[in-house]
Amino acid sequence: MKQIDVVLTPAMLPLYQIEGKVVVVIDILRATSSICVAFNTGVQKILPVSTPEECATYQYKGFVCAAERDGMVVDGFDIGNSPFSYMDENLKGRNIALTTTNGTYAIEHARHAAIVVIGSFLNLQAICTWLMKQNNDVILLCAGWKNKFNLEDTLFAGAVCCHLKKEFSLCSDASIAASDLFMLAKDNLYGYILKSSHAHRFKKLNIERDIEFCLQQSIFTEIPVLSGDYLIKMELPQRG
Repeated sequence: MKQIDVVLTPAMLPLYQIEGKVVVVIDILRATSSICVAFNTGVQKILPVSTPEECATYQYKGFVCAAERDGMVVDGFDIGNSPFSYMDENLKGRNIALTTTNGTYAIEHARHAAIVVIGSFLNLQAICTWLMKQNNDVILLCAGWKNKFNLEDTLFAGAVCCHLKKEFSLCSDASIAASDLFMLAKDNLYGYILKSSHAHRFKKLNIERDIEFCLQQSIFTEIPVLSGDYLIKMELPQRG
C-alpha cells in the first residue's frame, strides 16, 4: 500500500528519503495559499528565490517581484505574501519572482523529490484527487515558522491524511498526530488557528482577514507544480 508521511518542519527533512516521492509543500499562512491564488488569477509562472536581494535582480527581467519577511512586504517591493495581492488582473500572463520567510525555503529543500506540488486549503480537494491517482509515496512537508513547528501547516497535512486514509497507509506518528489534530479542529478551523503564534503575528500587523481567506476549502482547482526552477500550473486531464 502507498504510504503518506508528514514532515513537521524543513529542519527535519534530512531525516527522510524524498527521492522518488511526491512532496506537497505546505505554507498555509500564506505562501502556498497565495501561489494558488496567483495561478487562479492567470499568472504564467512563479520563480521561488531565496533572498530579497536575489528577487530584486529579476525586476530588470520583466518579472513582478514579491518579497515578504516576518509577515511584512520587504521595502522596495510592490507586493509581499498576501493572497489579496495576487488577485490583481494585471498579473494575468505575468511571471513572478517570489521570496518568503518560510514557503520558498521549503520549496528549495524539496527540489530532489520526484514531483513537488503546492498544497493549501484553497486547493485541498484538487490536491487529494490528484494524489489518489499517483503511484508514488507522498511526503507532506510543512514549512512551519523558521524551521519550527506550527499549527496551521500541520492541520492541513492532517486534512490530506484524513482524505487519503483509504488509499494510503499513515506510516508514522507524525501523520497520525496530524490527522488527529485536524479531526479535533475541523469543526471550527478558524477558531483553532486563532490560537496559533502566526495568528497573533497577523493580529499585530492588522492582516487577520488573510487567515480567514486562506482557510477556505477547495475553492480552486489549480495545482501548482515545480518544473525545473519554476512553479507552473499543472495541466490536468479535461473531464468529459
